[in-house]
Amino acid sequence: MVDRIPKNIKLKFLGGTREVGRSAIAIKSGGTQILLDYGVMLAREPGFPMHILPREVDAIVLSHAHLDHSGAIPVFHIRSHTPVYGTPPTFEITKLLISDFIKLSSYYLPFEFIDLQNMLNCSEPQKYRELFRIGSFSIELLNAGHIPGSAQIFIETLKKKMFYTGDFNVIDSRLLKGADLDYQDVDILITEGTYANEDHMERKEVEKAFIEKITDVVERGGTVLVPAFAVGRSQEILCILAANNFEYPVFIDGMAKDVNEILLRHPSFLRDPNLFMESLHLAKSIRGWRDRRKAIGQPGVIVSPAGMLKGGNAIFYMNKIAKRSDNAICMVSFQIPGTPGHELLTSKRFIIRGKMGTVKAEVEHFDFTSHGGQTQLLETVKRTSSDAKIFVMHGEEEGCVKFSEIIHEDLGLEAIVPKAGEVFKV
Repeated sequence: MVDRIPKNIKLKFLGGTREVGRSAIAIKSGGTQILLDYGVMLAREPGFPMHILPREVDAIVLSHAHLDHSGAIPVFHIRSHTPVYGTPPTFEITKLLISDFIKLSSYYLPFEFIDLQNMLNCSEPQKYRELFRIGSFSIELLNAGHIPGSAQIFIETLKKKMFYTGDFNVIDSRLLKGADLDYQDVDILITEGTYANEDHMERKEVEKAFIEKITDVVERGGTVLVPAFAVGRSQEILCILAANNFEYPVFIDGMAKDVNEILLRHPSFLRDPNLFMESLHLAKSIRGWRDRRKAIGQPGVIVSPAGMLKGGNAIFYMNKIAKRSDNAICMVSFQIPGTPGHELLTSKRFIIRGKMGTVKAEVEHFDFTSHGGQTQLLETVKRTSSDAKIFVMHGEEEGCVKFSEIIHEDLGLEAIVPKAGEVFKV
């Protein structure tokens, strides 16, 4: 019963602290313990959050489908049947991403496809703003504006209000509405800090520059490759092309096609379902190698994962498109240092047919971010109560620490940058 809840909530940060990856937080109040996310670190060998006994976890609340938030959850379904709460598209996209993750990394993983299926059998789909209870906690999911189905998590007990932003973006995109900010007087805020020390260019300006660049390349007879994340970014690029009445050939390839099918089943999670439908009519789906060879043989735009060029069909296109100066590669996704995409942007070099070489095609980056910048993060912090505790995670250590100092100096709030394994009673 909620009136038996003690005053303190215990938070244990299991991962995602002073780094981007393996986000996981354990929250305990009274006799109830839940997890917010349980993701993986995507490296040569997957990295996992700190272990917690499945029998001690009453439920998991999943903010969104990206593997750095969802990828380790099947661990709880090898022998247990832990309920998992999230939005309907989150579960469908999670199945797609973790299935691919198992296929590519199974040698390094402690779980198999059957454990993923057990996880999905334990799913408890929730709508935005639909109150549900897990033991001592009352919980609501709010739109996060990050990827389709992404959620911020609002948790309330008799004594405390807590808000976990997960990954969020307050700016409307062509694909999604910005994050739902209809809350206030939160006692505990756990916020991401991915871009805690920088702001982004206005999205309309980025979109305008992108359309101008690809139009220029295509009209001179070139082909544009847009390596994009399969979830969210690929669909946003298609919507941008449709909204701007792009009149040249457009092709979509890879896992992005599967995500398109999922979103067709969940139009209410999109900002403009009609525009999304238009974008799918605009783009031709690549069905095989004959289509791929045809796409690279004509002026047009090819949208294909992987967004960081770590794999996927984008590698095939790179081998062809990179060798001609009248072509272009437009990077539209965040590039983690050490990835092929980051190497391409910083040095214009890429492995082509097994050899590292200089790319002759134009290379340009367009900041279609799905995360808030410093201004948006500070506005979120301001929505808390005057004595709230702020925790900053999901960002590089230096950026999170500097942001915590800004929160303290400008807003007078206590801001903490936790380390993995740290426990706080608030």
